[in-house]
Amino acid sequence: MNQHAIQNLTLFDLLARSWRRPSAVADLRFSADGSTVAFTGIDGTVALAAVADQEPPESRIRVSGDLGQTTIRPRQKAPAPLITTAALGEGDVPLANYLGSGFLVGTAAGEVVHLAADGTVMETLVKIDGPTVAIDYSPRTAMTAVSNGQDIFLSRGGGDALRLRCGATPFTNALAFSPGGRRLACGLEHGLSIWMIEGDAIPIRDFAFPARPISIRWIGDGTWLACGLETGGFALVSMTDGRAEIVAGFPTPVRTVCWSQPENALFASGAFRIAGWSMTAPPLEGETSGALETGRAGLVPVETVAAHPEKRLIAAGYANGRITIAQIGAPDELLVRPLGSAVTALAWSGDGRHLGVGAVNGTAAIITFPAQMFK
Repeated sequence: MNQHAIQNLTLFDLLARSWRRPSAVADLRFSADGSTVAFTGIDGTVALAAVADQEPPESRIRVSGDLGQTTIRPRQKAPAPLITTAALGEGDVPLANYLGSGFLVGTAAGEVVHLAADGTVMETLVKIDGPTVAIDYSPRTAMTAVSNGQDIFLSRGGGDALRLRCGATPFTNALAFSPGGRRLACGLEHGLSIWMIEGDAIPIRDFAFPARPISIRWIGDGTWLACGLETGGFALVSMTDGRAEIVAGFPTPVRTVCWSQPENALFASGAFRIAGWSMTAPPLEGETSGALETGRAGLVPVETVAAHPEKRLIAAGYANGRITIAQIGAPDELLVRPLGSAVTALAWSGDGRHLGVGAVNGTAAIITFPAQMFK
């Protein structure tokens, strides 16, 4: 590789292990123990990769003796191939962490199967009527929640599934256990239902929204949750006093919301910049309350956001393939990739060393950052 080509390489080129899947990547998850990442495709398959980097960036960094200039050489070997499953559904399949290195995957046949890190489909934990459109798993209670789009089912430890009777209102494909596992948030066609699942499962609160939730995320202590809506922004719900507000004004749908624990802040996609708010002044009285101006405004909408688990950083993926990492509340941005296919999924590993990326053109990637990059 000539010197000019090396100078034109992006951080993504230098740091990422990248693969091309036959269809768009819909979602991704790092396993609970951080050893494996799973990518789901809209073709119903799941692809798995080991997180451990065989050519870590630290082994490729050089510091010149005369100028003290730090450089990193490109990877010399292609990454190990992904482990892929057969199609488990007709579209993208729901995915959740399970045990240490495994995952739960919902199938078109109404099964929730345990997928091991080596790609082996293990036992079926839950079987329901109809296709599985949403799942979540709580390690605290060993409880699995499953939806077929109409009903919600609960199963503890792989036992028989209990159907929740919720009337005729259809559920959507959004389910999320609270961090402690005691409550379950279930998306409705135009709202949200919160269930207490200790002992007998009972509904405790319902909220009406102008559109259906497409993602649900709880804050770490379970006092708040946020829901990206199909149209019209996102909903912010206080579990302390039962208050719910819609934060509107987004030019595109809010596909993802996330919480920054180090900053006690909430972030959302769907704007022409990284949209964030400090929860010391939550945006309950309007979208400008507690706003954190993060990164730089542009002409391309943010498609997905992911907060670093340990540092005051937020990663953003854009509709034009741009990937940046910004310091929360500051204009500083690290440009990881300037252009590419639209980003559909971003997630940090639990230790914050790796950023998983999925894109419309089937790109699945793990970006491994040098330890000294984020001090």
